[in-house]
Amino acid sequence: MEKNRRSAPRVRVTLPARWEGVLGQVDAVVTDLSRSGCFVLSGGQVELKELIWLQIHVPGGPSVEIWAEVVDQASEIGFAVRFNSTSEDDELRLSNYIEHVLKLDPGKVS
Repeated sequence: MEKNRRSAPRVRVTLPARWEGVLGQVDAVVTDLSRSGCFVLSGGQVELKELIWLQIHVPGGPSVEIWAEVVDQASEIGFAVRFNSTSEDDELRLSNYIEHVLKLDPGKVS
């Protein structure tokens, strides 16, 4: 069995998102989220190690904006990213949202 490479707890979510890469902007949905990365359900094309700009629409405020690196692809389904850089405010909002989801429904841990 492959060892889990993730360093932070993940939660199952359904959050509207938008990302921008080399080939343009694409609407998407974030379905798996942690403080260090997420899975982006999207039909857009990306390359491994590509740096993208990701906006995640977290309830209760403005979008969280993050620079992220593509670390895995699922052809025609989406891709996984590792977060590289964001503001302290966005990082705090993201962490607070994940904690909120875990408190409301501990079964959402993935």
